[in-house]
Amino acid sequence: MMRKCKNLAHRWADNTCSVRYLKKRLPIVDWLPKYNLEKFQGDLIAGLTVGLTVVPQGLAYAAVAELPLQHGLYSAFMGCFIYCVLGTSKDITLGPTALMSLMMAEYAEGQPAIAIALCLFTGLIQFVMGILRLGFLLNFMAVPVNSGFVTAAAIIIGCGQLKLILGLKDVRKPFIWNIYDTCRKIPETNHWDLILGLISFITLLILKFIKDRDWDKNRDPNVPLTRVQRVGRKAIWLVGTARNAIIVLVTTIFAGILYAYNIRPFTMTKEVPPGFPPVRPPSFSYQHGNHTVEGEEFFTHLGAGVAVIPMIGLLENIAIAKAFASKNRYTIDATQELFALGIANTVSCFFGSYPVTGSFSRTAVNSASGVMTPLGTIFTGTLVILAMLFVTPYFMYIPSAALGAVIIASVINMVEFEHITEQWRVHKPDVFVWVVTFFCVLFLGIEYGILAGVGVALALLLYNTAKPATKVEYTNSYPEIGIVRLDSGLYFPASDSIKATLHGAGLNEEPYKPVIMDLTHLSHLDFSVVRALGRSVEEYDLNKTTLYFACLREDLEEKINQAHIKNLRCFPTVQEAVDAIVAESAVDGDVNQPMLMTELPSDHVAISTDTEVLQNNGSGPRIVNKETSC
Repeated sequence: MMRKCKNLAHRWADNTCSVRYLKKRLPIVDWLPKYNLEKFQGDLIAGLTVGLTVVPQGLAYAAVAELPLQHGLYSAFMGCFIYCVLGTSKDITLGPTALMSLMMAEYAEGQPAIAIALCLFTGLIQFVMGILRLGFLLNFMAVPVNSGFVTAAAIIIGCGQLKLILGLKDVRKPFIWNIYDTCRKIPETNHWDLILGLISFITLLILKFIKDRDWDKNRDPNVPLTRVQRVGRKAIWLVGTARNAIIVLVTTIFAGILYAYNIRPFTMTKEVPPGFPPVRPPSFSYQHGNHTVEGEEFFTHLGAGVAVIPMIGLLENIAIAKAFASKNRYTIDATQELFALGIANTVSCFFGSYPVTGSFSRTAVNSASGVMTPLGTIFTGTLVILAMLFVTPYFMYIPSAALGAVIIASVINMVEFEHITEQWRVHKPDVFVWVVTFFCVLFLGIEYGILAGVGVALALLLYNTAKPATKVEYTNSYPEIGIVRLDSGLYFPASDSIKATLHGAGLNEEPYKPVIMDLTHLSHLDFSVVRALGRSVEEYDLNKTTLYFACLREDLEEKINQAHIKNLRCFPTVQEAVDAIVAESAVDGDVNQPMLMTELPSDHVAISTDTEVLQNNGSGPRIVNKETSC
């Protein structure tokens, strides 16, 4: 025992105390020694470009989260520095996102203390999931569930910003009440906010359209671009990429000029405290009126967010990292991504951040800007810090309608209604999963919508497991032998279904037929299924007929042998099982069955996992690597 413990300790030490392990857990050690001036230039341009995007987005997403605007900036910088050291994707940028902000509005109740505590627990849970390698749990959130959730979230976020575009007050948060209050209060619309919001929104869409347009579509590829054309396209790309910052900057200057002349037609954002955030641990208490919420009462306010937010954050981050790794042809380490995201959230909470994850829009900007390494995020984080130190006094002049326009324009691409038609063409039950998730998120809330979607998806999966795909065939050459073909593994929910299939294949009506079960594609067996197969063999024996198995993998054959099923016989190929039935019928003198068979039709030629091959030629069947039974 002591020797085994020593061997395990030595093996663990060899695996963890090595340069290879250090590079795996600190990826910066691998790529930093190869850093050069060319990579620095690419990272600098990309990092500053993303910084121009994240500053206005951070303010806007804080408004979505119903938190003071400064917390959007507090959430936008520390994750950049952590991910640079620990991340494995060169493209991804961490920070506030629309989904995380929506969940903060759902669970934080407008209290920064709750949001910061959720950031801490999100980071700890993600880190522990990395240690335990629990990333596979994300696989249970199927694509239709994720698509339905994201689409519903985009609609909730967009509709929630209508009050900013219209300049309305006292609009309730739940989706139904939000729509009701917005429609009811339309007569109270601030027309100046509406005009500014519409102009901002339309301008954002135009700039995005110009940026995404394929300018080379009708150009002769053999004709080089002129210098003016190259500069013009670069300018178009830069303006389109920084469109959020441009809109916020222009509207802020305009509103500030009017404010200087004591003209205040727009609804303005609240004052943002200047400077770096105070560095302190989360405070598990907050003041609610004259009452201090703390202790057990505080933790009850965290609710289901403690479980939901880490999973959604991981899902969003891993999906984005994999997408851009595939696009740019490099690999990521999913387990290391769990560590990086967990540590980033854990550290960020000490700087007043709410939970962060990878942002698709900013990651796309980062990739398109030519980022070369994760060091680009350092420049993004630095720009956010500079904005907090020197620009925050002017944020009070940002019109709320402009922020609302930025948010709606940002989430409009999250709507994925086109997935419905794709799912309908490929697998119709997935449409039902999508619809259930979508409407439950809209009308019941995020956690109930996700649980409902995952529940329905798992129910459909279990149904398919309980009803495995089988075919019962009777050949023209030998119609008295039934051949049951199985196309998947057998798990315990399928026990009754497979018994019913075997009964129907040979024992449904007299005269009873011998049956061969072709297990070429069988990949899994459990105890319940083995017992069900044994009972089917007994049932066939009682009715004086035969149930044989063919083409069973060697490891699965051993499982069945361990059950000691009486009169169980397995054959390497279907043809051998047929030959055995023919031989037995000849010995028994059964007049209802043909006495011989020359060959099995070509569609029953089997190749087993042990390379047994049944070949048909002019001289009749030939068996290679022949075995007689289990």
